Amino acid sequence: MRERLKKLVQNLDEKLLGKYRFDTELFDQLSEIQKQAGILHDDRPICPFLRPHFFPRSRYEAIRRAAENLHLAFERLTEAALVDAEIMAELNLTEKEEKMARLDPGYKNLCVSSRLDAFLDGDDFKFLEYNAETPAGIGDQFSFEKVFEKVPEVQEFLAENRHWSPQPHVALLNALDSAYRDFGGQKEKPNIAIVDWDGVSTASEFEILRRLWQAEDYNTIIANPFELDYDGKTLRVNDFEINIFYKRVIIHEFLETFDETHPLVRAYADGNVCMANNFRVKIPHKKTSFAILSDEKYERLFTAEQLEFIGKHIPWTRRVRDAKTTFAGREVELLELLRTNRENFILKPHDDYGGHGVSFGWEESASDWEKLIENALQRCFVAQERVAVEKTLIPTFGGELSMQNLNIDFDPFLFNGKVDGGLVRLSSNSLVNVSAGGGETALIVLEDF
Repeated sequence: MRERLKKLVQNLDEKLLGKYRFDTELFDQLSEIQKQAGILHDDRPICPFLRPHFFPRSRYEAIRRAAENLHLAFERLTEAALVDAEIMAELNLTEKEEKMARLDPGYKNLCVSSRLDAFLDGDDFKFLEYNAETPAGIGDQFSFEKVFEKVPEVQEFLAENRHWSPQPHVALLNALDSAYRDFGGQKEKPNIAIVDWDGVSTASEFEILRRLWQAEDYNTIIANPFELDYDGKTLRVNDFEINIFYKRVIIHEFLETFDETHPLVRAYADGNVCMANNFRVKIPHKKTSFAILSDEKYERLFTAEQLEFIGKHIPWTRRVRDAKTTFAGREVELLELLRTNRENFILKPHDDYGGHGVSFGWEESASDWEKLIENALQRCFVAQERVAVEKTLIPTFGGELSMQNLNIDFDPFLFNGKVDGGLVRLSSNSLVNVSAGGGETALIVLEDF
């Protein structure tokens, strides 16, 4: 399957290069479509690629099974943290975050929507982060497919090969509606508020989702946290009654600005608004959660099946501190391990996004790496073992069309714990992230031959 798919895609790439290498008119047209559709990071179109990325069904299914099992492991970790002070302390939530996490969200699933970020390596893959807050990019697949409708060769390829296109934007709406029903909501088409700060780089996606949900008769507005009002029964933005609060604002940023008197917190604590994702997701979202999953001392928390997936697909991770730990089956001094093997480790702040603060040991000098370790000790960082990163050739346009050999990751979305599609991100940098200048394309799953 893999070799046949590779040959098919190579043939498609040759057609695209032969026909469009200097077709700047097409490149401009595709960029303009992205601008009009809002497929942007700030004001930059994020898909400079002339085709989707193709996955064989077998590979997609392997990632799906792993992601869904690991989602269950993160749920068990969350349940344990809520009753075990030692585990909660290890995760390093702030006092406000922990207080909010203990409030009952009113529905059973922990994460209505979430995303696991994976690096690929042949048949292997490793999940490096869990975006349990409320992941961006869910509307991108739908929008990218509209872009590729303008490339006849791509449409011919799809017509000739059995394939499946995910619809994460549909899965998200269904998951939100399901959480609302579980919450006790009765309205046939509940009102949805998409809430984040004004001017965030992902704001264009909010408009994509608003249009899609409005088309399904779910009245939807985009608002910021300062616009909310609560009368003791109903959370509102002016005259708009909020039934589902689709939280895109980051929890720690919200709690740095507001306290328990904020209208959202009061309505949530009173059980008068269905918020997705809820405050409790901060527990698995912390990168320190990977330190718990990958540390043998916490194996008691997980089932045998979950431990199997953890062992295969979660890289060794530890909270940075001056202490002994285990690595490769032996006891080691953690700081000494990091200092003498910097080319094998990454340092990450335990709660940030967009790649902020991430450092790659193999890109640092010994002296700079030492400074980064000292900084990590003063704050809360995790060290994570380096994993292999797959590269892929893909036709990329700028001044002309050329084949670029780029690092790729695949980040499956989960909706109430079930995978539907995901982000395909590509970059020449070690940090494969759109916020750090990378690009993104659609995912197409080809049925196995």
